Amino acid sequence: RVFVFRHSACAVSGPSTTSEMAASMASTSLSSRQGYAPARVAARAGAKPVSAARIPLRVVAGESRIGKHPVPVPQGVTYTLKDNFLSVKGPKGSLDFQFPELMIMTEEEGVIRLAKADESKKAREGHGLYRTLCNNMMVGVSDGFQKKLKLVGVGYKAAVQGDAINLSLGYAHQVILDVPAGLKCECTSPTEIIVSGYDKVEVGNFAAIIRSKRKPEPYKGKGVRYADEVVLIKEGKRK
Repeated sequence: RVFVFRHSACAVSGPSTTSEMAASMASTSLSSRQGYAPARVAARAGAKPVSAARIPLRVVAGESRIGKHPVPVPQGVTYTLKDNFLSVKGPKGSLDFQFPELMIMTEEEGVIRLAKADESKKAREGHGLYRTLCNNMMVGVSDGFQKKLKLVGVGYKAAVQGDAINLSLGYAHQVILDVPAGLKCECTSPTEIIVSGYDKVEVGNFAAIIRSKRKPEPYKGKGVRYADEVVLIKEGKRK
């Protein structure tokens, strides 16, 4: 029997063919486990390294989902807007705020609309924030805000005394806090406190001060907590 071996055109060995094949393999398949770089493999094969051009990424941000909504003006609320200075007056009180130049505030029929002055990072970050601040001013002077707290613990109680609130929180002394101007504190029961007012920032701040006087501890849950707060209870030491 006679065996005849035929060589194809791609199997012909030569100095030019070998270098071209090595350069082609270097540009198409690389071993990431061995850490070979395209330039190194191409240089070993005798070919010129090819530098890949980087295309800069451009982030195109759309309009804020919160900032794009107009701010409605409730009934019974009057306001003045000039050079991004907003002054609001309603049944509960009056508020004013100076908005930055990053925002463009326009008045329409019964609403105030906020738009970005440019596409800078600060403008995109503050679009939804300043729309929320404007809406809080409208809601605060018309309906107001409130924060509810609850006292948990044996002997823990609260009582309103004039312009102050008296707290018994298990200390050897009473904790007395003066209620800031513009806020109102009510005790519907000895263990419940309601802080209300037209400024959402001040309401939340004073409620946080009351809670800080005896934060909930994680083993029995004793302390001052928000009405909707969930306190995670830890497991104590086993005997």
